[in-house]
Amino acid sequence: MNQLSEYAPRLEVPLCGRTWTLDRAADLETLWEAMVDDDLDDDERLPYWTELWPSSLVLGEHLFANKEAITGKCCLDIGCGLGLTAIIASWLGADVIAMDYEFEALRFARKNAALNNVPQPVWTLMDWRFPAVRAQSVDLMWGGDIMYETRFVEPVLTFLDHCLVPGGRAWVAEPNRNVYNEFKAQLDKRGWMSHKLRTEKTTAIYEQPSKVTVNLWELSR
Repeated sequence: MNQLSEYAPRLEVPLCGRTWTLDRAADLETLWEAMVDDDLDDDERLPYWTELWPSSLVLGEHLFANKEAITGKCCLDIGCGLGLTAIIASWLGADVIAMDYEFEALRFARKNAALNNVPQPVWTLMDWRFPAVRAQSVDLMWGGDIMYETRFVEPVLTFLDHCLVPGGRAWVAEPNRNVYNEFKAQLDKRGWMSHKLRTEKTTAIYEQPSKVTVNLWELSR
């Protein structure tokens, strides 16, 4: 990937043997500065969705490498953002529900699916504290860099419990954040198996001195 030295409203992302076109809003810093006090409620609705995080790149490649595991399966993308991993999975033949907490993220994600000529996932405005999917109905779930605050640990664990079919799996990519240690400890307490599939150094979309380390985990019961 050619790294960017400044913001670009359209990204061309080479991944999984093709190039993906992703449109997005202003960069994170610009959107953050434009926020008013009313936006900063208890949920701190910060516009992280407008960036393409390294964890999503690692997840996308993992989906591509595991096409047989997702084709024809009911899959749920947690915090889909610009939609890259949901779009890749849909291209690979998965039945994808893609959720985000922000409507604007879903608007761009839907546009991006059309730009890349793939079947539209079911784009869903959802709060993981209030699941809008049937209990034990999802075969596979995944999320990229979703565990960045301690307050997310309990609701995400409960969400996983609610959604996955018996024997279902979840893939989580995370960039070595300390909070993931707490998440993993709680997984262990609840009887989940947590297996690190690999650690990868990947290139961020913006120029920076070093690559980003991303861990990819598989969670199951």
